Amino acid sequence: MSVLQTEQFKPTKESVMSHQVPEWYNDCKLGIFIHFGLYSVPAYAPLGKQLGEVELDERWYAYNPYAEWYLNSLRIGYGPTYEHHVKTYGKDFDYNQFTEGLTCEHFNPKAWADLFKEAGAGYVVLTTKHHEGYCLWDSQYTDFNSVKTGPKRDILKELNQELKANDLRLGVYYSGIIDWQYSKQPMMSQYQVDHPDNDTQEYADYAFNQVKELIDEYKPSLIWNDILWPYAGMQRLPELLAHYYNTVAEGVIDDRWGEGYHDYTTKEYKMGERSLSEKWEMTRGIGHSFGYNELEGEDELISSRELIELLIDTVAYNGNLLINIGPKKDGSICPLQAQRLKELGAWLKIHGEAIYKTRPYKLQHETIDGGEIYYTCTDEAVYALCTKLTSRHLELLPQGSHAELITPIHASLQMDDKLIIDIEDAIEDLSALVIKFKR
Repeated sequence: MSVLQTEQFKPTKESVMSHQVPEWYNDCKLGIFIHFGLYSVPAYAPLGKQLGEVELDERWYAYNPYAEWYLNSLRIGYGPTYEHHVKTYGKDFDYNQFTEGLTCEHFNPKAWADLFKEAGAGYVVLTTKHHEGYCLWDSQYTDFNSVKTGPKRDILKELNQELKANDLRLGVYYSGIIDWQYSKQPMMSQYQVDHPDNDTQEYADYAFNQVKELIDEYKPSLIWNDILWPYAGMQRLPELLAHYYNTVAEGVIDDRWGEGYHDYTTKEYKMGERSLSEKWEMTRGIGHSFGYNELEGEDELISSRELIELLIDTVAYNGNLLINIGPKKDGSICPLQAQRLKELGAWLKIHGEAIYKTRPYKLQHETIDGGEIYYTCTDEAVYALCTKLTSRHLELLPQGSHAELITPIHASLQMDDKLIIDIEDAIEDLSALVIKFKR
């Protein structure tokens, strides 16, 4: 449902909660997340398990595999990150000194935007301010930003210009309740993450002003708040969201604000749930970290085939995929990460009609002899997306009056009570076979 313009929304919870997900978000299916900040300089986190695989206890935070949590891991005072920091930079090296290492000499916003377009994405979400508090735009509310320090460049502004040139929508990530420039205590439990010592009225006003600044200056199509919104500022949140919805006619927000405010829900790695009844978004890094971790190699990265399968699974169950890259401190993108995006884009260039502008079908998934089948649909067609193929002979129930092969391979199709597919080519390198049923 498209959102109407001109002061439709009032600064009340009831009013902003009536907002609907805009059609563009339902249609585009794929977004690119960018985690870039001071943590890109040390580019370090111990290799570990994915979020959702282990309990979030003190050991998790000390051994956190997220490179963007470097400062918190350092503050804990023990563990691999602390030991790495002391050995590499010295015990007295302050985290904020990493501004000198964020050089961005190879930051090419056009190359970034071109890559995201090639990947088949429809929107791009940049970490304008992560938990460390460093801002990637020229905010009037702090000098701790990429224009006044470090690269002396407005990363957000430069990127946004190139996104517009590629018809890509801008999304802004903002760390709501957490800012380690205001908070001094290490976080070693989920309770401490949700209740940081920086949750004061002063900080809540700062966060309100910064997000309003982002809305007014950039009119982002999406706001991706993280963790929660400051409790001290919760009373003014309806005012902020109403201003956003009234300013950006087709704006959309995630679910990490608290008190039920959301347009869609989120799932991160293996934490969170997907829902057929409500729009949701799957997010993860190409590796186990969102920020660039120089320890990660092929073994830690999702393969191109797995990435395609993840997109298919997500879309079949009514989700969008927000896949993350972590640029290096010089602004370049790791070739292995870029390769994944390019190979995903190459697959989408051929099979995009089975993904973009589709909706969940009455049957989302089934296992047959020889593979896994996922379904998507439009008003005119039903698509069967066959993954994890182990046989060149497949049989499935017809979902329309006529079937045709979208994937450019040699195969025969015979349809009666069943659709029988015999593939002549090798299937080892086939990420997914797509069949189109006309309704």
